[in-house]
Amino acid sequence: MAGILESLGYKLSSDPMNSDVVLLNTCAIRENAEQRIWGVLGQLKGRKRENPDMIVGICGCMPQEENATNKLLESYDFVDIVFGTHNRNNLPELIYQAYLTKSKVVEVLSTQGTILENAPKVRESKHKAWVNIMFGCDEFCTYCIVPYTRGRERSRHKDDIISEVKELVSNGYKEITLLGQNVNAYGKDLGSDYTFGDLLYDLDKTGIERIRYTTSHPRDLDEKTMQAMADCKSVMPHLHLPVQSGDDDILKIMNRKYTYDDYMTKINRLKELVPDISITTDIIVGFPNETEEQFQNTLKLCNNVGFEGAFTFIYSKREGTPAAKMPDSISEEEKHERLTRLNQIINAGYKAGHERFVGKVVEVLVDGPSKHGDDMMCGYSSHLKLTHFKSSDMSLIGKTVKVKVTEPKTWFMIGELCE
Repeated sequence: MAGILESLGYKLSSDPMNSDVVLLNTCAIRENAEQRIWGVLGQLKGRKRENPDMIVGICGCMPQEENATNKLLESYDFVDIVFGTHNRNNLPELIYQAYLTKSKVVEVLSTQGTILENAPKVRESKHKAWVNIMFGCDEFCTYCIVPYTRGRERSRHKDDIISEVKELVSNGYKEITLLGQNVNAYGKDLGSDYTFGDLLYDLDKTGIERIRYTTSHPRDLDEKTMQAMADCKSVMPHLHLPVQSGDDDILKIMNRKYTYDDYMTKINRLKELVPDISITTDIIVGFPNETEEQFQNTLKLCNNVGFEGAFTFIYSKREGTPAAKMPDSISEEEKHERLTRLNQIINAGYKAGHERFVGKVVEVLVDGPSKHGDDMMCGYSSHLKLTHFKSSDMSLIGKTVKVKVTEPKTWFMIGELCE
């Protein structure tokens, strides 16, 4: 959308409150994300009153929720444009209509739109790039609103993806992160035998230095993808594989379509193929009626896998999902207490993941100056470990350097730049 706006002649503003157009691109996966949007809208309301010509737009996942759209229409009359996840192609027309008619423009499609190829793009980094390979999700986990807001799975054609990555390589980019709600399902909707693993093998041939990907679903993580992680030099030895729970009954109620044993089988296979792999995950605690015994199964899984990091959450009810209708017998106090216990294990895993590199030399793609101290630079290692090292050489930004790790912290590593 930033690329589309720049193609229309707009320039990025450093101050949203003094801009001609303000777009809030929203997430709806957790209630907290929505609450933040209502707060920002409250701030914009006063500014809009002072500058009536300002265009305020809400887009993304929230407008795809009927309740959220109704609230926008009823309580936020100063919002000029409301559009959903399938309407970004029409952004120029929506802005034109808002300016021309001076009235609210609403366009929210309930069915997924076509994939927009060759759109102008604005990338914040000159050495790292996000590359969408698919949109939507077909999993329908009972707690998740994403399939309803993002639509069904739609994969980009492999030639378009490969072409985009080749262009990035020619422009000096060193790292790409392949994006999708479930990248492991790539290609299923195209009716061909070409899978995500095939795509990794082909992208490895483009000359890109580093490939990462997110998000993965354990059910769709197949042998070819795992083999590609071992075979392809550019595919980094880190995998974020959300498990959500370690209890089979909870996983079944969540509609995750795998078991504890299924997950561990794939983890063990990954460790066989990529012995030093770093594995991170997502975990939900306090899912409706989760018992202490079921929660203990999640802790057991964490200890058996040895996660080196995780995004951990207390279950967030999302209206419109099956789980939102489930009775819940767990108190908020118990949910927070479980999250604390889980995070103790996860935080220990973070630090253990850093301790194993002490005394070793790691390759770090330098992002820029560090906030850890003066004359320090930082970047991420192959295993996605944030690494700080002594240097003030700004020419290192965007380059891959060798750093000897000297000190492990919980959230990052400290090292010395190798000569």
